[in-house]
Amino acid sequence: MKNSKKEELRQIPSLREMVVNCAVAAGEKDLYVYKEGKDEVHFSYNRLKAECEQFGTAVNVLGLSGKHIAVIGETSAKITVTYIATVATGSVIVPLDRETAHDQIVNFLNRAECSAIVYSPTFNGVLTAMADKLPMVEYFIPMGGEDSVDETLPHAPHIMPFEDVLALGKQAMENGDDSYYTRTPDLEKMCAILFTSGTTGTSKGVMLCERNLCAASYAACKTTPYDSSTRLVSVLPQHHTYEMTCSHLAALNICASQYINDSLKYAMRNFANYKPNALVLVPLFVETIHKRIRDEIRKKGMEKKVEAGKKLALAALKVGVDIRPKLFSQITGALGGDVKSIICGGAPVSPEILRDFYAFGITIYEGYGITECAPLVACNPPDRKPRFGSVGLPVYGVSVKIDKASEDDETGEILVKGDNVMMGYYKNEEATKAVFTEDGWFRTGDIGYIDNDGYIFITGRKKNVIILSNGKNVFPEELEEHLSHSELIKESVVIGRADDKGEIAITALIYPDFDKLEGKSDEETEKIIHDTVMDINKTLPSFKHMSVVEVRREEFEKTSSKKIKRFLYK
Repeated sequence: MKNSKKEELRQIPSLREMVVNCAVAAGEKDLYVYKEGKDEVHFSYNRLKAECEQFGTAVNVLGLSGKHIAVIGETSAKITVTYIATVATGSVIVPLDRETAHDQIVNFLNRAECSAIVYSPTFNGVLTAMADKLPMVEYFIPMGGEDSVDETLPHAPHIMPFEDVLALGKQAMENGDDSYYTRTPDLEKMCAILFTSGTTGTSKGVMLCERNLCAASYAACKTTPYDSSTRLVSVLPQHHTYEMTCSHLAALNICASQYINDSLKYAMRNFANYKPNALVLVPLFVETIHKRIRDEIRKKGMEKKVEAGKKLALAALKVGVDIRPKLFSQITGALGGDVKSIICGGAPVSPEILRDFYAFGITIYEGYGITECAPLVACNPPDRKPRFGSVGLPVYGVSVKIDKASEDDETGEILVKGDNVMMGYYKNEEATKAVFTEDGWFRTGDIGYIDNDGYIFITGRKKNVIILSNGKNVFPEELEEHLSHSELIKESVVIGRADDKGEIAITALIYPDFDKLEGKSDEETEKIIHDTVMDINKTLPSFKHMSVVEVRREEFEKTSSKKIKRFLYK
């Protein structure tokens, strides 16, 4: 699966040209495979090119060129078509999270000044019912099935199903309209507005230009060990720039194939059926898979046998012999049996999990990205053994440095510069100015350090730091990682909370793994978790001790990219 001809990797002059070049190279090869009802659809590279030019031509015919077009819904080929064709016409794509509350969708559509919205069948009748609150929207474009709007509403825009938009574009092209291809791409012009996930409570509109998208997608291709033989399964939300750039656009550029997962509930079944040889995931998904594997091993009473196998496999690797596929085929078979690597970003992964997967024969390449960087900043390189605990080296075309408050500090804020870095926040000059240094470096808000070999380590988030009364700084992410090593703790959030004396107390909010505490009363559960945290405290410096423990009965609320909404917990 490793591409031995990286020097032949195609540059990305523009998204439009990338689609054209890949259609020439891959033709009728599957770009996507997905279920439509009971049928399995094979969506080719040629079909992507045809639908992009049809949709893009229709955008011009409808007078939407240069305007803002939103898209919302479950992952689909149609979202990819909408995304690329919108950018290709000089318009601005606004991908929205399908799990966003309806009033917030209205807010985002108005803030982004959208003139059209493309949406999946789950939103049929929902968005049009809010038409009177969306005065700028001229077209509602459902991706499946007919839709309707109450003509008595103060604002009644056009309803045009996705297939009708394609038909309009196709007819215009047959009549000689070549506007889709005659436009010269302006790579420096804003082409996307991406609303941040809101884990800190306030979503900002990140402005990206086409150069940002091309640079990040190309860097993803340069960094990963993938090529045209790669088979992926898409499980993450497509509105998220990590999934769109590092999975969909990057996979497109290397002419890979991708199965679109129809539900998280069926993900493991789809892995087994489709047999991917690579995956792009977030830590929560990796942790869930690891837990299933671990529980299955325990259920079969094979803990000692598996541990012995891991030691044997790692010892054999040191002398150049890889016996992992043979030893652990039953374990890796849960993912289809062909997965050799996983790209993982969004949050830290426990080193224990990384080591386990590596011992089983699946290398997890941890990376680091942020929406404002389109999003790729760093990744563990495939030509070296992963450095567990590090997010890797800066990717192609990206520079990273650490801004320390003083020379004596071991860590500082991570700063980034490169063609991947955003233009700024939409209509928010104050926020934009705050995140750039005078000489143009982007302030990520993440704290970390770079070792002597150039590997980046992230120790915490600047906004989350707990400042104790004695002036010492404690990063909750570090303590949460220690808590995650306990099998009794499923999720945790560490915060600083003032006690009765006004002193800051480090407080651990814990959602236990109730399956492992089955039959225990609430009082027994609280005591067990409290004692577990106290035992963890013994391994930490005294100023990092978690003095207050609160047990929750419900999971923490998360974003669609499975990050805990920290701002909700104080």
